Amino acid sequence: MLKEKFRYLFLFFVGLLIAAACKTIEPHTLPSMDPIPAVFLQQSDSSSLADISWREFFNDPNLIELIEYGLENNLDLLAALERIDIANARFRVRNGLRYPTMDAIVRYRSGDIRPNLLNGTVNGDRNVINRVENNFVGFQSTWEIDLWGKLRDQKEAAFQQVLATEKGKQLVVTNLVADIATLYYDLLGMDIELATISRNIEFQEMALELIRIQKAAGRATELAVQQFAAQLLSTRSLLYEKQQEIVETENHLNYLLGRFPTEIPRAESLMQIKLPFVAEVGVPSDMLLRRPDIQIAEHELRAAEYNVEAARKAFLPSFSLTPYIGLNDRSIPAAFQFPGAISVGLLGGITQPLFAQNRIRAGYQEASAGSRIAVFAYQEAILNGYREVMNKLQRIENLRNVYSLRDEETAVLLNAVSTANELYRGGYATYLEVITAQSRVLEAELGMTNTRRQMFFTVVDLYRALGGGWE
Repeated sequence: MLKEKFRYLFLFFVGLLIAAACKTIEPHTLPSMDPIPAVFLQQSDSSSLADISWREFFNDPNLIELIEYGLENNLDLLAALERIDIANARFRVRNGLRYPTMDAIVRYRSGDIRPNLLNGTVNGDRNVINRVENNFVGFQSTWEIDLWGKLRDQKEAAFQQVLATEKGKQLVVTNLVADIATLYYDLLGMDIELATISRNIEFQEMALELIRIQKAAGRATELAVQQFAAQLLSTRSLLYEKQQEIVETENHLNYLLGRFPTEIPRAESLMQIKLPFVAEVGVPSDMLLRRPDIQIAEHELRAAEYNVEAARKAFLPSFSLTPYIGLNDRSIPAAFQFPGAISVGLLGGITQPLFAQNRIRAGYQEASAGSRIAVFAYQEAILNGYREVMNKLQRIENLRNVYSLRDEETAVLLNAVSTANELYRGGYATYLEVITAQSRVLEAELGMTNTRRQMFFTVVDLYRALGGGWE
């Protein structure tokens, strides 16, 4: 009867602790998000550009070889792999907390042990309380019973962090592939610009020689010679500036590849390379979900939610079991006397924090705020992804129109240079008109090259914005 009353009293006490803990938990609410628009630019649904492997997307064997080398040696990517190992180790630690631990214990006490007069004895003259103070050699296990699922929530949060780090590696791969391709196309564009500048230097040297001959014949002035010479010096300075840009771009690309500066093998001309394939885009939710940054934000959001649940359950009491077995006695020799020295026991405990409510509440508030931050980060990732795709799609279309007009402009200005030279020889045009025509055709050719290069950049950025390149 006494045991029955004690059991009911114990359950009543536990119920009071749980009720008190539940009253201290504040409701956890998450902000909502507007729905994603149905389609991009009202275009028809089709396969996503991001579904294409980067080996199929890029049609230049030199670029493919560079990307393969970078995926094996890039330092950021190697660091991302180490971060995955760290997350896996943390997950194993969290998962191990759900299972019992086993410790080997050797306890030695020197000196006399005072007799305990308040308790009886077992096994002859061994006092029950003094057994704890005796010499002990054995094993002890500790197991916290995950009655409320707190440890399980912590394990799930760690697992979501593992998934987030794996997606982080995919994000590094996506950015690495896009950066290597962008620098490669940039180099090809600079090669064309360098050739254009060199060609214009030859034309301007011929024009300067012609004006000097005309000055010697009395048909031109020293001012005209100086103007042509100044134009030639300016163009030559552009040549050295472009050479420096090529060197720096090559070094940057080698840095991404994880190697010291060396010559970058590349195609003959950017004009000979086809623009990477651009497919129709479909439903944005299907494509945006491929982006590694959105997947990272999603896993971090789930991890934050599990952390909130674990922090909520920290208000509830904890239950633990501690079984032990070993040899126990007042002296080391006596401890190895069988079977009398064998000690076996099981301790059970319930722990309810009473004076740590502020600390637990602060932890819960911190987890709740972190969960809301994760929601904002997830929403921001989706909005940013949608914005990037919209910008790139519109930019590709506009750049095509710009390139077409720049091509026509260059052809017209090339004819204008020939016309200006013929008119100048016949005395129907001034040297300033010739200089102006030469300057404008150089600007037009450089502008057309830059526009084509920007078209390649934008297609690569669209491929990256849709989450392509990591497979």
